[in-house]
Parts: sequence; structure tokens; C-alpha cells
Amino acid sequence: MTQGKNAIITGSTSGIGLGIAEAMAAAGMNVMLNGFGDAAEIEAIRKRLAADHSVKVAYNGADMTKPDEIEALVAQTDRDFGQVDVVVNNAGIQNVQPIEDFPTAKWDAILAINLTSAFHTTRLTLGGMKARGWGRIINLASAHGLVASPFKSAYVAAKHGMLGLTKTVALESAEHGVTVNAICPGYVLTPLVEKQIPDTAKARGISEEAVVRDVLLGGQPTKQFVTTEQLGGLAVFLCSDAAASITGAALPVDGGWTAQ
Repeated sequence: MTQGKNAIITGSTSGIGLGIAEAMAAAGMNVMLNGFGDAAEIEAIRKRLAADHSVKVAYNGADMTKPDEIEALVAQTDRDFGQVDVVVNNAGIQNVQPIEDFPTAKWDAILAINLTSAFHTTRLTLGGMKARGWGRIINLASAHGLVASPFKSAYVAAKHGMLGLTKTVALESAEHGVTVNAICPGYVLTPLVEKQIPDTAKARGISEEAVVRDVLLGGQPTKQFVTTEQLGGLAVFLCSDAAASITGAALPVDGGWTAQ
């Protein structure tokens, strides 16, 4: 069922998004990459995925805070691939500070990229999915969509909001062959997580080694980071016929964090 499907994956030039792009391309899906980074490196990724998996791979550098650029991203995917069958809302940023010190511009940016961008990609693609009787929307929430941590007010608020959006759209599309689910990863050692280690150390007054041991992995009973390959495998499964009755779900992949 995944062969020949067309997917937009936001924030897919590195980290979790790139891992999902790798898995979807390997499953025979055409992939629209999106994200920031060095142009030559992104083009190398695009060419490699296309060559390794004999699929179409394109790139659009839309700034996911800007609705007009999101519209252009969807329009390019329609032009290049013919239609959008799968949307993976993965783009995200983070800021770690006590709320009384939290910059309002950071709050606005985190809400725009981590939550509002998913509203825009969904509103622009859901109609076509419903009309064709098949579609998959996969929202990358977080264990922080289920539980909170200090010093991450905007991120936790956005990820909780992502679960509400997921459930609502799942109900709206349930009779149309479209499923909408949220994957809730624990800590994955991505560039986003690596960047927050020194900020968390500063906010908590502890060493960076203690952040990894006691903060990042302290709550994951497996004491292991989740991998991008594991998340990619789940995303591909959610696109399969076997997952057709899974919708409106928040699926933890967190080493047991939220089981406690």
C-alpha cells in the first residue's frame, strides 16, 4: 500500500524527520523534503534517497512559520508528485528557560512551528485525501505531549496542543479512509536535543553530563535514547493497511517514560 504514495515530511533535513524520510523512501514512497541547512548537503541527501530507493525525492525550503510558504510547499508537492497522500508534521524547535525569563518571541516561534504549521499543512491537504478516500496524517508530538517537564513551557504547550489537533482531525476524517495519529517520542539524540543540553544544564545548575544521565535518560527506564530508525519504522507502519483502524491515537515511543 505504501508503494508510490507521496509524502510531505516537514523538518526532514536532519534528525527525526530525515529518519522518517529514509524509512518512507525505503518503503517505496515519493518524498518531499523540507527544512533548513546547507544547500549542497540537502541536495546530496535528496539525490542519495532518490538513487538508493528508486523513488522521486524533491525539496522545498518553506519556513514553517509562514502560511504562504506552507501553501507553496503543498502546491509544489502537488505539481511534482500529482497529489499528497501522507503528511508528517515533524518540524520543531525548542527553548529551555524558566517561564518568567522566557522570551515572548521564542514562545511565538515555537507555537508557530511546532503546532500552527501542522494546522496549515492539514487544512491544505485533508480535502484531497478525503475526496480520494485514503490518506495518512502523522503528527510528531512528544512524550511532552503527554507529560510536562520544567523550563519548557512553550514546547510542552505546543505538543499538548498537537494531541488535541490530532484527535479532532481524526474524528473529522474517520469515515473517509484517512487516519490521523501522533507519535510521542522520548528523547532522541538529534541536533535539537543536543542543542538543549547546555541550556538545560544552565537552567538547572548542573553539568551537561548530569543532564544526559539524570534529565534526558533519567526518566526513560530503558536508559537508552530512542532512535530515528525506530520512529521511521512506526511511521511506515501507520501508512500500511494493517494500521487502518488506528486513528486519533497518541503512540508513545519513549522507553517506558510515560508508563511511570
